[in-house]
Amino acid sequence: MRALIVVDAQNDFCEGGSLAVTGGSAVVAAVSAYLAAQEASYAHVVASRDYHIDPGDHFSDHPDFARSWPPHCVVGTAGAEFHPDLDTSRIEAVFSKGAHAAAYSAFESTDDAGTPLADWLRERDVDALDVVGIATDYCVRATALDAARAGFATQVLLGLTAGVDPVTTQEALDELRAAGVSLTGTPVAADR
Repeated sequence: MRALIVVDAQNDFCEGGSLAVTGGSAVVAAVSAYLAAQEASYAHVVASRDYHIDPGDHFSDHPDFARSWPPHCVVGTAGAEFHPDLDTSRIEAVFSKGAHAAAYSAFESTDDAGTPLADWLRERDVDALDVVGIATDYCVRATALDAARAGFATQVLLGLTAGVDPVTTQEALDELRAAGVSLTGTPVAADR
């Protein structure tokens, strides 16, 4: 049984957000169009979100943009909300991560009842996952790697992802391939 996970399609990761990824808004709109056309292909559709309260040194006034970042996706702010172009009516469950520590993978998240993503998927007999969202080289990468490690047949639909940087995006793709994750398409990546 196959599920789709939409990773971090939030305002702060799209143009105009505090940690914007070039192409993020277009990717969110493309994900919604894809869901409209392909929803029947999935038994379940879920979404993850960064949902920070006080993530410690994950936030910095002088971020290195590798391990520390400007404040983003803070609970109660517009930046933490899903982008308005994401059709949330098609999302069955939302999994939040990073309240009090850095968290990149959706497999570090829980739903409102406290159920971890992997448990939720297994309770529904999901054995295959397609991964889309933001950012290819960070949270999409971490989510897909953890999905593969957890035994899910994992595919990243790269045309429905946006990367922060071409170099780190290519590194992520190489790592995903080496882990046995199936990759289709080409990610949106900023030119630097």
